[in-house]
Amino acid sequence: MPLQHHTLKEKTAASPKPTAEMSFWDHLDVLRSSLIRMALAVVVFAVVAFLMKDELFSIVLAPRSGDFVTYRWLGAEDFSLHLMNTGLTEQFMIHMRTAMYAGLLVASPYILYELFRFVSPGLYSHERRYALWIVGAAYLMFIVGTLVNYFVVFPLTVRFLGTYQVSPDVANMLTLQSYIDTLLGMSLVMGVVFELPVVCGLLGRLGLVTNQLMSQYRRHALVAILIVAAIITPTTDVFTLFVVALPIYLLYEVSIWIVRMTKQI
Repeated sequence: MPLQHHTLKEKTAASPKPTAEMSFWDHLDVLRSSLIRMALAVVVFAVVAFLMKDELFSIVLAPRSGDFVTYRWLGAEDFSLHLMNTGLTEQFMIHMRTAMYAGLLVASPYILYELFRFVSPGLYSHERRYALWIVGAAYLMFIVGTLVNYFVVFPLTVRFLGTYQVSPDVANMLTLQSYIDTLLGMSLVMGVVFELPVVCGLLGRLGLVTNQLMSQYRRHALVAILIVAAIITPTTDVFTLFVVALPIYLLYEVSIWIVRMTKQI
């Protein structure tokens, strides 16, 4: 009896704060309210971004010009890409899509907050703490990956592909849609790639990977990283390939350290 009472007491202390019993439809109603608030936040920020057209596209189109900060830092030759529009509704639709992406990016902290507030009542206190760290780290790494793409990967890619010619007789006529699609697509890819430490830390916590295993396959990982970097930046410039591959490799080394630390917690 004393042992049973002690176990029950520990479980009660580790349990979340008791709340009134809610039916499935009550939970569904709470989820619906959260989704509506998240959608409204995205729409509000998207409308603000849409109205700030000049400021929004001054940021989006900056890497096409030779005076962009990355080119000045690398001492690259001056250049400028002329973008063209080929569809009647393309510019307006691209404006809306870019504003929606910007609204989603700005509203993402509030979206994560709403999702965490919805699921946290069903978690133990230690589970809420882990979930908070995982969500925060995942968001931070996604933003870092997006910034690395904007300031490093995308400028180097657009400069190479935008000025590449098979012959001086063939001029490049780049469309605005192609430029925006490449920017948004590569931002998503780099954001996902930068989730590597978070994913490895979670797998290490679950015991699915170990730092010894990751260290053993370091050379294989390096080859895979070079392949990924070559796909992200299809350029024959070795320096550009190195600039893209280096942060991804550093992420792998950080992941090894994180997995080792999770075993000590």
